[in-house]
Amino acid sequence: MSTTTIERPAATATPVVREAIPTARLMGVELQKMFDTRAGFWLITGGAIASLVATIATILFDPHNAMDYGDFASAVGIPLTIVLPIMGILNVTSEWSQRTGLSTFTMVPHRGRVIVAKLVTTLFVGAVSIAFALVVGALGNLVGSAIAGISPRWDLGVGQMLLILLADGLGMLMGFTLGVLIRNSAGAIVGYFVYALVLPGIFGALAAYQDWFARLQGWIDFQFSSTRLYDAHLTGTDWAHLGVSGLIWLVIPLLVGLRLTMRSEVK
Repeated sequence: MSTTTIERPAATATPVVREAIPTARLMGVELQKMFDTRAGFWLITGGAIASLVATIATILFDPHNAMDYGDFASAVGIPLTIVLPIMGILNVTSEWSQRTGLSTFTMVPHRGRVIVAKLVTTLFVGAVSIAFALVVGALGNLVGSAIAGISPRWDLGVGQMLLILLADGLGMLMGFTLGVLIRNSAGAIVGYFVYALVLPGIFGALAAYQDWFARLQGWIDFQFSSTRLYDAHLTGTDWAHLGVSGLIWLVIPLLVGLRLTMRSEVK
């Protein structure tokens, strides 16, 4: 009795093709994640409230004969110089501090796309926040001038506003850089306050007592060079100081942080 063997054709496996998430959708998700957490929500809310309080305080305490748009814009912008860099930090470090990095980088294996989306949304939020501050300052100038019975003075031109936007954007980018470099919320925030509050005092003391450091301060102190943007009267040397000190404190640390982020283990 012969046995007949029937060979069945092997089932062909259909490869699963995963479509890449569109960049616009990725940026939308990252933008939403910036405000989903309590920290992000209260940071932006607190910044808006502080801007309104600063406007009211300027109306109440600024001498009416010296009231102008620059006073309101400066008062409103001060809280944002603190809030925006911290938002830039939390935008990056949330993936590690809240342990969402595994799911994020599983859905989007190319970490570079995620980091770029975070960078773009960070700068976008910064630009919108600064524009909001300028609008609030303009309204405060109108209200304050009406209360004082004087004509509103608009002493800030478009060029000066752009310089303010650049200065605040650099501050927010500095926070983002520390977030990429340290990848821990508490550590990056402490690092930013050391950079923003401690180092300027140390560098200022050195410049006051050491002539050689006073001549070099603009080249190596990025905080000192970037605050010159608020003066709106920058020379070619000031721009050179900003570029060199920015390379030392911003560009090189950002590149190092990106390198570490691409190679770090996500848990």
